[in-house]
Amino acid sequence: MQSKRIFPEGFYWGSATSSFQTEGGVENMDWAKGAKEGRVPMIGRACDFYNRYESDFDIVKELGHNCHRISIEWARVEPEEGKFDENEIQHYLKVLAAMRERRIKPFITIWHFSLPLWFSESGGFERSDSPEIFARFCGYVAKKLGNDCRHFSTINEPTVLASNGWVRGTWPPFKEVPGMGWALSNVPGHQENKKDKGWRNLFLYLRVLKNLARAHNAAYDAIKKNAFGAEVSIVHHIILFHANWNPINKFKAWFMNWFWTHRFIKQVYKKCDSIGVNYYLHKKFGGTETYAKTDMNWDVYPEGLCGALKMVGRYGKPLWVAEAGVADADDDIRGDYIKGLVSCMYTAIEQGVDLRGYMYWSLLDNYELAHGYDKRFGLVEIDYDTLERKIRPSAYVYKQIIENNGLVE
Repeated sequence: MQSKRIFPEGFYWGSATSSFQTEGGVENMDWAKGAKEGRVPMIGRACDFYNRYESDFDIVKELGHNCHRISIEWARVEPEEGKFDENEIQHYLKVLAAMRERRIKPFITIWHFSLPLWFSESGGFERSDSPEIFARFCGYVAKKLGNDCRHFSTINEPTVLASNGWVRGTWPPFKEVPGMGWALSNVPGHQENKKDKGWRNLFLYLRVLKNLARAHNAAYDAIKKNAFGAEVSIVHHIILFHANWNPINKFKAWFMNWFWTHRFIKQVYKKCDSIGVNYYLHKKFGGTETYAKTDMNWDVYPEGLCGALKMVGRYGKPLWVAEAGVADADDDIRGDYIKGLVSCMYTAIEQGVDLRGYMYWSLLDNYELAHGYDKRFGLVEIDYDTLERKIRPSAYVYKQIIENNGLVE
């Protein structure tokens, strides 16, 4: 007898990309500057998604996806403070039109990590007026694109951005709290001696987190004003902290879940129509289990997604998995990993979570931030010499799930 785990009618199945990680050719932003300074790997043309989006959306359609998540490159749209480039808006309107022609529902993340130089070099989200600056940008984007997209996320992974930028020092603006910048010391392009180290960065980290929460709340109002009726969300990366039976370990897990997730979400959820959940990592205090590893050296632990969804589900908002995927250059584990994620999503729905969709990260291999092009998350393999696209076998495993609207085994 077959086991069937069928999802609600109208469930969204798709994948995600972000602008500078795939588009290429963006030089007036903080990551490009960091690459020129030798702090992170060079970006270059990336996947050239900026010019190849139509053929890439043909692949999306071939794989059966009914939605796709993109982001808007701030440095393209607002290359100088308060001056907006209408030609770039027209480009993104064409991207949205290409999705609409293929009946792919667009989800737009307005800001996915990279900042225009005029903003980053003046302090970025350390600035006291950064929420107002960000809200102005979001309002403009929503006004221009709101007729063609009805779902906007303001910020991708604010706690990841703040911790990597101001605690670990591995992302722009490369500020480190002493002793915390160990994680990427052996990554090509990463130069330890170019960090700004100091305890003051801890206070800047806390300031940035506060300003990011304020920025989301201000942007929510700006988007609602300029794109009436649009759904607005934030996208948060959940690290699932859990524990064995030991009460001390249980307290550690509780504290870390509060520190990483609840502390921020409590500041923004009232200004969210839904919440996007990203999941890649877990940490079990007192755990002795061993796991297979991804190419990122992360545990292969898709079952943690259920706990992540339940954690955010308590805020009473509809949820969608904005990102969850695996670095797997050989495509050995991706198919089973996706099945594991989908199984966990079904369990979460059974347990009362209002989950509306799932977007695999990523459609394409891409510039994986401080790791450059070595880590391969894509359903589609990219040959960076020729830019040839090759659909991986795991993409067809996912396609079958989509066609069944769930798992049938």
